[in-house]
Amino acid sequence: MDAEHTPPLFRPTEGGYRWDGVAYQPYKQDGSAPFKDISRQTLFHDPSLGCELRYFEMDAAGYSTLERHEHTHAVMILRGHGQCMLGDRVVDVKPHDLITIPSWTWHQFRATDAEPLGFLCMVNTLRDRPALPTDEELAAMRANPDVARFLGG
Repeated sequence: MDAEHTPPLFRPTEGGYRWDGVAYQPYKQDGSAPFKDISRQTLFHDPSLGCELRYFEMDAAGYSTLERHEHTHAVMILRGHGQCMLGDRVVDVKPHDLITIPSWTWHQFRATDAEPLGFLCMVNTLRDRPALPTDEELAAMRANPDVARFLGG
């Protein structure tokens, strides 16, 4: 990696879950997947690490895309409260909870109506694109009452 593309050794926080020199970006660029009021910041992206560390934050009542993919996620909740759907389970999440999302597991994060939810997410630098559920897969998920409540129906 040349000097022009070497990340700084230290990036102080700017407060409010923002970091100096880290771009604040929309959650998804293409807008093809359903989500609400969520942003992302890529904190570390260095091919020598083999992984990327990102910070996602959703406003109160915001949510990430319901998706699955081949790559695994490692997540740590940093702020707020909400819920996470992990396959056929729905769990309440709070600061410092650790969540592993295995390969090909349907998952989604939702913030409570009262406060933002922010979390760190570590993934492989090279990874596949997420898949969205088909109508049939969504109907099968909704057969589980806990998941149906989480998804809103």
